[in-house]
Amino acid sequence: MIDRETVTSVAKLARLSLSEEEINLFGGQLSAILEHIQILQEADVSGVSPTAHASRLTNITRLDAPQPSYSPEELLANAPDQDENCLKVNAVLEGE
Repeated sequence: MIDRETVTSVAKLARLSLSEEEINLFGGQLSAILEHIQILQEADVSGVSPTAHASRLTNITRLDAPQPSYSPEELLANAPDQDENCLKVNAVLEGE
């Protein structure tokens, strides 16, 4: 188990103020995490190539090609106020 001094040192580095109860709680949790990491380190990965991503897919974005769109009438059908196929909104900036 991780000792109290290590927990308080890590808390200090992270600029955390921990109560005695939290120091005991986090010491046990950090110990459990390190035990799980030890199990992972024992796995044989000699035949596995290093990867930067979990997926081997690259550049899977769609082509930027023009496609048919809606007509101005369909787009403005629910607009509260419009003028010459344009949506009218209240001014948000005042002129000086």
